[in-house]
Parts: sequence; structure tokens; C-alpha cells
Amino acid sequence: MAGRHRNTHRLILIRTLVGLVVLVAAVGVGWGGYKFANRQSCSSHTTLRVDAAPEIAPVIESTAHAWSDKQSGACVTVALTAADPADVAAAIAHQGGATVAGIGQPNGKTQVPDVWIPDSSFWLERIRMVNANIVPAVAQSVGQSPVVLAVPQPLAKQVLGWPNAKVTWAGLLQKMTSGTGLKAGIVDPQRDAAGLSGLLALSAAAASSGGVQAQQATVAALRGLANNRSTVRADLVGRFPRAADATTLAGGLAAAPLSEQAVIAYNAAQPPVPLAAVYLNPAPPALDYPYAVLPSATNQAVSAANDLLGQLTGAPYRTALAQHGLRTADGTTAAGFANQPGAPTSATPAGSADPAVISQLLNTWSAVTQAGRILAVLDVSGSMKTQVPTAGNKSREEVTVQAAAGGLSLFGDDWSVGLWEFSTKLNGSIPYKQLVPIGPVSSQRAALAAGLNGIRPTNGDTGLYDTVLAAYKQVQANWDPAKVNSIVLMTDGQNDNPGGLTLDQLIQQLKKTVDPQRKVEVIAIGIGEASQAELQQITNVTSGQVFFASDPSKINQIFLQAIALRPGSGG
Repeated sequence: MAGRHRNTHRLILIRTLVGLVVLVAAVGVGWGGYKFANRQSCSSHTTLRVDAAPEIAPVIESTAHAWSDKQSGACVTVALTAADPADVAAAIAHQGGATVAGIGQPNGKTQVPDVWIPDSSFWLERIRMVNANIVPAVAQSVGQSPVVLAVPQPLAKQVLGWPNAKVTWAGLLQKMTSGTGLKAGIVDPQRDAAGLSGLLALSAAAASSGGVQAQQATVAALRGLANNRSTVRADLVGRFPRAADATTLAGGLAAAPLSEQAVIAYNAAQPPVPLAAVYLNPAPPALDYPYAVLPSATNQAVSAANDLLGQLTGAPYRTALAQHGLRTADGTTAAGFANQPGAPTSATPAGSADPAVISQLLNTWSAVTQAGRILAVLDVSGSMKTQVPTAGNKSREEVTVQAAAGGLSLFGDDWSVGLWEFSTKLNGSIPYKQLVPIGPVSSQRAALAAGLNGIRPTNGDTGLYDTVLAAYKQVQANWDPAKVNSIVLMTDGQNDNPGGLTLDQLIQQLKKTVDPQRKVEVIAIGIGEASQAELQQITNVTSGQVFFASDPSKINQIFLQAIALRPGSGG
């Protein structure tokens, strides 16, 4: 009997040591990472690197573990990392020589995986817009979570009539912009798919009013959200009230677009004030968790990825999704799902949002949220009288001024803006004229609007080079370290100013003037006969960019894109 006890203790010791070895091996994968491999004899071996959105990563983990245990013959190690989709998107775009606006450069830690499971196909669409060859054209959905309006339950009942009343995005927009005190926030839609989905729905509701009212409604809604935005979801949900008294409710965050899964996870922690998941009409695009096998994966990894995808189906997988607050790809739920009051029995799968609409909306968001110090310099030479057939025969000057005025309406009071016009001999031999000095929009919005309304094309030529140098020095003179300092130059012609600077002289002068510690970017928007090559040489020296409107009627969209992609503004 004594010998049996000794053998038992020895067996326990061996098992403990084995357990410690397994634990150390698991820790060695790194935070948020998991590896699985079968312990059978392998005729060949492949490591499949998978990055998944954090909320679905545990489901992929359990499925990969079960699959790994069943393998025989060729073996696969699944190296799984729970990764922020924005970080992975930045790494993928960088590897393809591109940059996705709003998320900037990669963090240096995130590696490009073989399989990427972000929370939304929005990420794939945004990468395709900058390089269509670095992500697959099609990716199968492996889960779903509707986007809802998360509202503290007491407020949801009082303000929105939850859970019985039907709430529309148009109704929500009215509450946000009519001074009812609905303090809405958002996770930066450039970095969060649920935020982008909610913003698309809100923007569509604003657009339904049409014309100037649509623009005003959109700007008002974006500014309200921007005042309560966060770059990470954890920070935003931390602003929801932690007590149900009137004072705390009034001071906390009242509403934010989040995924249904995020609300379920928040309430699972039994907070003092639970959140209501308000399902608005029409339903915004749901998070759809696409399974993207990246083109950079090896043939062996692609084969393993296809095998793993085949496991992401069936009752066990559906149950695992439900236990983590997720729906299946078709929007239905399985046993164990925490149903929310007012929730639909199934959700409509995410539609394919128009990439151009996504781009335009994010450009507008960037223009509203990224404060800048800008000198707008508009060409008023004779060629700006040319009519634009695609813009109802308005002149190039009219569509240019209209674009600038639209941009001004987006700029918050924390912006600083000035206005110049240029041609030739506007002030003696000087080809440019200051209409409004650079100053806070808060105190000179009316002056800027009046200056734009008074712009008319002249009979002069194009004194481009002298104007660029003078404008650069003007912006640099009172450089503001707290803002993105830039010049937005809008022109339809090449330099034509006898006696003025040559291109070589301008470049030499700019090189002497540029100070890396006091950056001033020249953003050039070319129209009509403008020389893209000429403008490119100028912006190369000033770390700026050139945008060319082959169709002047599109200058409004290009103006917003140029503002959104200012170097240093997050793009």
C-alpha cells in the first residue's frame, strides 16, 4: 500500500510538471496569442498565423483547438492573436506600400497574418481603395453582430420609450441636434467599424432632409459626436454612468453606436446601470467578421486556412458564438445567446456599403475633428471663367468657391483659417491679395464667408510661383504647434507671370525656407489645365500632396479628401 501511495505522488508530480511546461509554453505565445498543434506523429507541418477581432478570438481558439486534436498526417499549428482590426489594417496596407486614411502607420509590433478575421468587411473595403491586390476580393462571413445604439436603460426608457417604441435614425438625429440633452458619443469611426456603421446610418438620415439642411444636419451631428469621441472602445464605455440618480445620468454618456456583442459583454459584468441595446430603423450594416485569407500567405498556409474555415460551422461552433454574445453569419442565434429586449429574432446580414460613400463620410469626419491652421489660396485668373458642363455650366471659379465654402462650414471654432486670391498684378506688381488674415474661425467665420462670396475671376494670368512662396512664409511666420499648418492652393493653370520667379528659383527658395521643426504642408488641388508635374515638384519640397480634379464638378469631394489627408492629421 505504501508503494502505491509513493507511485501516486510521483504521478501527481509528473502531471504537475507537465502542466507547468504547458503553461509556460502558452505564456510564451504572448498576450492575446494562442497556439494549437496535435501531439500525433506529423508527416508534414504548417504554422497558420491567424489574427482575429478580440471578441471572436476565443471562439476561433476553441474551434482550432478541437480541430487540432483531430488531425492526422499533415499537421497544422494555429498561431492565433486577438488583434485590433485597425492595427492589422495598418500593417497590411504598409506591406502593400499604401496607407489607410485615419489609421496612419503600423505600430511596429503587428505582423501581417495568413488569415485575418476583422470585425467588419469595412476594413477590407477601405484597404481595397488604396491597394486592391493585398486583400482577397471575397471573404466569407463567420459571425455577425448587429450595430445598436447603446443607451443606459433608465435613459432609454425615459427618452426613447425603450423597449416598446420604434426608434429611427432620423428621430435620433432630431434629438441629438434639438437641444434635448442627449449626450451622444462614438468610438472614432476611422478606427472602429461599429462607429463607422452608426455614422453611415446617421449620415443617411441627415441626407434625407436634402439640400443645405442636410449639410447643416450632418455637420451638427458630427460635431456633437466628435465632442464625445474616443479612440478606443474601452475608454468610451467607461463614460457611461455608474449610478442611476438624475445628476449622474445627466453627466454621463447617454448614447453611442456599439455592437450588440459589446452591450452583452458590458451587461455581463453586472454594472450598476445596465445598457439597453436599441435597435434603430433602418438597421445599419452589421459587423460580419469576414474570414480573409491574405494573398501573401503560402500555398501550405492557404490549404490549412481553407481546412480551418471548414470547421467554422455546425452546432458546436454556433453554440460557441452564442456563448460569446455573437450571432451566426446569417444573423440567427443559438442556444445560450443572451437575447436583448426588443431584439430581432434574426439580423439582416451586412450589405456591401459603397466604398465611395465610406470614403466621403470619413473625409468629412476628419475635416470636422482634426483642427487645423489653413491659408486657402484661390486662383482668380481669367481661365477660371471657363464653364463646367458637368456642374450646370457654372464657372470653374464658382465650383471652386462652392467647395471652399462647404469646407468652411465643416471647420469648428478651434480652426484658424485665412483667405487669399491670386492672379497677376492684383496689388501693383504683386500677384496675390489677402482677403482675410489667418485667424480663429470663431471670430471671423462671417468675414471668411463674405470674402469667398466676393471672389470673382479677373482677366489676369497665373502668378503661381511668387504666390506659393509668399503664402508659405506667411503660414510659417506664426506657426502653431497645436495644429496642422497648411496651405490649400486651388488653381487651374500653369505659372504665367513675366518677371516673377521661375520654378527653379521657387524650389531653391522653398528649400531654404522649409524648417522640419515647423512643418507647413502645401496641398495643391489642380483643375483643368493645371500642371500636375509642376505642382508635384512644389509639394515634394514641402511634404505636401497634389490632388487633380479632371472633372471640376468633383472638386467638392476632392477638397474634403485633401483636408482629410493632410500630413499629420491622422491620414
